[in-house]
Amino acid sequence: MTVFKSKVTINRPVHDVYSFLADMNNHKGLMPENILDWNSTFNTASFNVQNMAKLSLKIENRKEDREIQIIPAEKPPFDLGLKWELFSVGDYTDVVFTISADLNMMLKMMASGPLQKLTNHQTQSLSSILS
Repeated sequence: MTVFKSKVTINRPVHDVYSFLADMNNHKGLMPENILDWNSTFNTASFNVQNMAKLSLKIENRKEDREIQIIPAEKPPFDLGLKWELFSVGDYTDVVFTISADLNMMLKMMASGPLQKLTNHQTQSLSSILS
């Protein structure tokens, strides 16, 4: 499993950050511009990655004010999992976003850069939205 991580500190209480991330409808604002045809509910999201693939995701597990685990709702091109971890630091929240992907050597060479860029984009977008 290849792991991509990004961390950000947000000047909001952990419950505010958790409430935002716990609703998949809010995740559209975290996505880069190459995400098209976004469709979501509280628990699920589906979208197209421009010129690449269609993905459907669902929240598998929520641990209030601590963690949100997201998994594919349909079979993706490769196995993957997404996890948001939240750590309360007084009035601030440290947020760690992780994408774990089972990539063969060829996919790893092609997808590692874009997946790391995606994790960084999502945490920076979260910081911009909630700041």
